[in-house]
Amino acid sequence: MLEKNSESQVHVEKAEEPRSGPSIAFGIERLGLIPMRAPILSCIVLVLLLIGALFGVHRIKIDDSLSQLFRSESKDYKQYEAVTKRFPATEFDVLVVVEGKTLLERDNLGKLRDMVTDLQLVEGVRGLVSLFSARQAPEPGKLPAALFPNELPEGAAYDKFVETVKSNEIIRGKLLSEDGTLALVVLSLEPEVVGSNKLGKVVGDIRKIMADDLGGSGLNAQLSGVPVMQLEIRNAVERDGLTYNILGILAGCVIAIIFFRKISFMVAAAFPPMIAILLALGGLGWANFNLNMFLNVMTPLIMVISFSDSMQLTFAARDRLIAGQDKFTAFKNAVLVVGPACVLTHGTAGISFIALQFSDSDLIRKFGEAGLAATIIALVAVLSLVPVFGILLVRNEKVFAVKFQSADAGVQALRNFCYWIAVRMVGRPGLFSLLALIVVGGLGIIYANLEPRYRLADQVPDKRQAVAASSRLDAKLTGANPVDVLIEFPKGQSLYSPETLKTIADVHAMVEDSAGVGNVWSLETLRRWLAEKAGSNDVATLKEYVGVIPEHLVRRFISKDQDAVVVSGRVPDLDSSQLLPVVNKLDHSLDKVRAEHPGYEIAVTGLSVIAARNSANMIEKLNRGLTVEFALVAIFIGLAFRSIVVMFSCILPGIFPVVLSGTVLWLLGEGLQFASVVALTVSFGLGLSATIHFLNRLRLETKPGVTPELAVERATVLVGPALILTTVVLACGLVVTVFSDLPSLRLFGWLSAFSMVAALVADLFILRPTSMFLINLSQKLRGRGGQPAPIEKA
Repeated sequence: MLEKNSESQVHVEKAEEPRSGPSIAFGIERLGLIPMRAPILSCIVLVLLLIGALFGVHRIKIDDSLSQLFRSESKDYKQYEAVTKRFPATEFDVLVVVEGKTLLERDNLGKLRDMVTDLQLVEGVRGLVSLFSARQAPEPGKLPAALFPNELPEGAAYDKFVETVKSNEIIRGKLLSEDGTLALVVLSLEPEVVGSNKLGKVVGDIRKIMADDLGGSGLNAQLSGVPVMQLEIRNAVERDGLTYNILGILAGCVIAIIFFRKISFMVAAAFPPMIAILLALGGLGWANFNLNMFLNVMTPLIMVISFSDSMQLTFAARDRLIAGQDKFTAFKNAVLVVGPACVLTHGTAGISFIALQFSDSDLIRKFGEAGLAATIIALVAVLSLVPVFGILLVRNEKVFAVKFQSADAGVQALRNFCYWIAVRMVGRPGLFSLLALIVVGGLGIIYANLEPRYRLADQVPDKRQAVAASSRLDAKLTGANPVDVLIEFPKGQSLYSPETLKTIADVHAMVEDSAGVGNVWSLETLRRWLAEKAGSNDVATLKEYVGVIPEHLVRRFISKDQDAVVVSGRVPDLDSSQLLPVVNKLDHSLDKVRAEHPGYEIAVTGLSVIAARNSANMIEKLNRGLTVEFALVAIFIGLAFRSIVVMFSCILPGIFPVVLSGTVLWLLGEGLQFASVVALTVSFGLGLSATIHFLNRLRLETKPGVTPELAVERATVLVGPALILTTVVLACGLVVTVFSDLPSLRLFGWLSAFSMVAALVADLFILRPTSMFLINLSQKLRGRGGQPAPIEKA
């Protein structure tokens, strides 16, 4: 098929016809031949499917829950879920963080109070807590008066008043920082507002009041809290989806038109992936999948999966047209020759998504299910639409063939480059294979030392207010992330029984004394305040005060049925490896309380706790699943090719992108995050596309009278140009995620793109020599010396 005119030039002499014998894809590629028989009817069916897909896309909803990553059937998560339902506070709290050195100046304090007053009137706000909620010591028989008088004092009296405010036990270190430069206002929203489209308007109203009331004060006001984070995630997911679609499609079209230099070939190569995106997203919509931080990368992933194979099919048909075949025969033979490899590439991608089913996270399992469905849809779309569009759009094949036989400089340059590499790689296959083994082994040792990493902030857009505001709370008020201790009473014990109150007091003290936990609130906070300020320890007074506190405040700490309470503290947004010791130490210290108060169920919970306990284990399980995937994919490819040589040939080039990417993470100090391990899992399957297409071509070039060296060189020259250009498309399709506001998606994007490029390097510099070495070794073991042997045989 190839003629070598010189050391620097190779060209296609005649088209390779499909060989007889069993298909490595078990004949699945022949699905692509069916639409070719009636291309116009196929397009009509396609239009109907696209209309249905459009309706399906509109059904997709966004899952913006911060706990979605840890959603599972585990006991810890079920407990956390129950607590959030019984004590609906954290999930509905908007945190207003106001900061400035002049915060407690008289005029600014007045503006802050006006802001708090106006915030209570926002539709959807059911109540708030601020430093203005604090009360003075109660007088006998009277409810305590507000700490802040209607008219603020002036002069020296005001300075004395400020000192009183800063030393108030209720607000110091909880609602006002120790240095008096940061104030926290907690807005409790109606649950139906947080779960609806009204959230955006409510948060917008809050921002407007902040800007209007604090204008000219010099104070900086920001919003945080779960509802704000959810809104920012929702907005980022919607924005990212549009960005990915536009940039991914543009990248595919631009590269295709540069590569093929004809609109018809650009449409044949680039439109099937675009259509696959719409069909896949429409299918996910009809299947009631929710869009989230992982499913948001489905668009570039579908583009990556499908564009690689559509490019290979189009390139193969183009070669046949240049060689003189008519368009129907050219595209038919392209499907029969390249189609089996396309099926296998989608198969390996499918195995990657199946591997995600071993995760404990419902979110990651859903991502795996969606990815598998999208992979199947993309395969059918590519095999069906590339030949259909080619037959309908390609015109004047003979004129095209004559023109490009003598003017195909870009493709020829890539072929020359691939030939130059192939000749050198097969020259000393043993040496290069040994070097590859050493390099992959060394990188594997570094990869094995990667530690799991997780922070809640990685799920939230870091270019918006919520993360910045949370970091200020971490710095000034011990943190923004809640840690809750649930206390459930045994039968026969009431909320106000002496044993229950003693249990709450002991737990509260333990949480307060726990290093790393601050801003502790519970029923014990009110009880202590009454004892100190009113000199009252009787239960009747405690009941009276609980009765006059607003309902939304009571529900923060006391369940509606009064059979359980929560002691709530806050921790900074630390990495899970730093937070886990804090959680474990607190849980261990509570064993003493459990022993002293048998029958009371005491459990440490909260989103931070769930993340600290489960993230490292979940990441490690995903990583182990990736190791299992190496073996499964190698066996799958080996069985498809019916060759042990092929099975071992794909191991080193398959592992190389993963361990190299892991080494880059290690050098950057990133560790293994959810996004990175999922990216590596999926990239491993996608990166094998180049390997499979090469091995498929090598299988076709291996025949009697052709030496293994020449077969490797021919296969490299034939598939190399398309592999190089499709890798560029793969990288472009994934790297668009760097425009995301979500740190996890940015990490997913650049790491996946890097893995794609690493896969190409492995294909060119590891796969060639290892294949050559293993073929030679197989022949020696069979006693065939230097005689060529078909790659199908082990």
